[in-house]
Amino acid sequence: MSDTASEEVVDRFMRDLAREAEAGGYHLNPDWEFTRDLVRGLLANLERYGYISCPCRLASGDRDDDLDIICPCDYRDPDLADYGACYCALYVTADVEAGKRAADPVPERRPPPAERRRQKEERAAVPGTLKYPVWRCRVCGYLCARDEPPETCPICRVPRDRFERFM
Repeated sequence: MSDTASEEVVDRFMRDLAREAEAGGYHLNPDWEFTRDLVRGLLANLERYGYISCPCRLASGDRDDDLDIICPCDYRDPDLADYGACYCALYVTADVEAGKRAADPVPERRPPPAERRRQKEERAAVPGTLKYPVWRCRVCGYLCARDEPPETCPICRVPRDRFERFM
């Protein structure tokens, strides 16, 4: 982080991130000093690359190559579902935030570069295919494409069990 990213900038970014997370049904890590360090890393990557890549992974500097690790990364939701936190532990589940359970260690899900290129080519070869299933909130109609429905609907705040697979 350069001298231009002051603590005021870090505080503002943290507030914005917390507001966006909560609005989307997500939770930031309640260890605020730890979270501040992650935010500093996000801001350093923003300055370095022009986008907020995950502070716990090595970005290439090629935005197209790094799309999967731009925060929030593609692996956040499956990590939350399986381990209670994302890889860098910026995002946690409600149980972890409330101190009801500890997050488990999260293994790296990001495939090596050759595998990512192969997956990208496969998706491009089959037009109209979706990478993730689509889930619909039965209460408000909110749609999202991901492996599992969100913990809480970001629109009407109902729990995950109120979602149905849409496509």
